[in-house]
Amino acid sequence: MTDALDERVRESLARDVREEVAVYARMLGEEADALGVLFYGSNLRTGSLEGVLDFYVLLPGPQRERIWPRVSYREWDYRGEVLRAKIATLSFEQFTKAARGQSRDTTIWARFVQPSALIWARDDDRRKEIAESVSQAAQTAARLAAALGPESGTAGDFWRALFQATYRAEFRVEKPGREDSILSVNRAHFDGLLPLAWEAQGIKFTHDGERLSPNLIARRKAEILRWWHARARAGKALNLLRLAKATTTFDGAADYAAWKLHRHTGIALEVTPFRAKHPLLAAPGALVELWRKRRAQR
Repeated sequence: MTDALDERVRESLARDVREEVAVYARMLGEEADALGVLFYGSNLRTGSLEGVLDFYVLLPGPQRERIWPRVSYREWDYRGEVLRAKIATLSFEQFTKAARGQSRDTTIWARFVQPSALIWARDDDRRKEIAESVSQAAQTAARLAAALGPESGTAGDFWRALFQATYRAEFRVEKPGREDSILSVNRAHFDGLLPLAWEAQGIKFTHDGERLSPNLIARRKAEILRWWHARARAGKALNLLRLAKATTTFDGAADYAAWKLHRHTGIALEVTPFRAKHPLLAAPGALVELWRKRRAQR
């Protein structure tokens, strides 16, 4: 039952990316002895190199850190152009577990039901395994969408219910209508995805034109909602833990903050060796420097 979905996911993951992004991903994968590198975010859709490129690096073996993923920021000069990347690193084992909905995490399956590209893999077997995990993410998201969505509605109605619920469960602020922009800019990706994922999950449904009606028996719907409520209750706490961890383990945090500041204000702060090594301790001095430069701007 999963063949059609798996094939669609493999085709989606094989989308073309710019040479610069492909070279960057290969470098990250080979340096980390990874199994694969996924690329996602707005730069995947637009093909732009502006801003920050978003990568997930999947490692072999068990997950070593209890709070994951490990996040880093890196700037790399490729043929005279500075490429900036935010890199999330975790084990493929943990990624697969989260994609299947077997952990408390809500971010992996909600993120990777959206477009991504597998732009580097160690070999064909790893490429196939990673694609299967991304397919599982789509199934996990679609299963929850069936339970949270209306009795009958368009595919967009079900996806909106899903994304709205995950935003409420996570410790982040999204602009109203964020789910609509995800669906509108990725229309081709989501077109026809929901029925395929439901079929892979064994969820029967009827359709009348664009309207879909999942036939979830009451017991299964209750099981899905219990599964979700346990994760929704833990979602904000888990994301707070990740944010707290990032304050001490975000490699390149000072460079990332300086770049963001310059991008939004035009103010350049020097990233000294002390600031790079101790971003929290250096924060007061950096804030004083920022205040002085903002006064000078005025």
